Amino acid sequence: MYDNVLLPTDGSVGVDRAIDHAIDAADRYDATLHVLYVVDSDVVNAYSGDEFVDGAEGAEETLEETGREALDTVAERAREAGVEAVTALRYGVPHEEILRYVDEADVDLTVMGSKTRSGDYRRMLGSVTERVSRQSAAPVSIVKTTVDA
Repeated sequence: MYDNVLLPTDGSVGVDRAIDHAIDAADRYDATLHVLYVVDSDVVNAYSGDEFVDGAEGAEETLEETGREALDTVAERAREAGVEAVTALRYGVPHEEILRYVDEADVDLTVMGSKTRSGDYRRMLGSVTERVSRQSAAPVSIVKTTVDA
């Protein structure tokens, strides 16, 4: 039923349960697990750079390092479960890059984590998961994790 399962990750606590679900789905359907981290261009562009002397300590480099660690962690967990994993690090607006990847990699199922927070927080900010689930042509499975406010 699924040949390509996508797990977008930001390395946060809200993704932990989604990792298990994505690996399980890929294993169950003998699918390739694609793990994607998007370096958020809005965060990088908002950073003035004033706090750091060395450019290697800036926002983009920090996000790249976080992304590589998150990708490696998920890929290792997938390998331990006997699931083939492909990792990708992209730059841009997260939901746009995720949707682009879905099309490019012919993704059959996207598994995303979502942090359940108070209604005020949710109404003010929206979420990448909500945008992807509304705009994706392929199925999106949302795995919720409760996070204290």
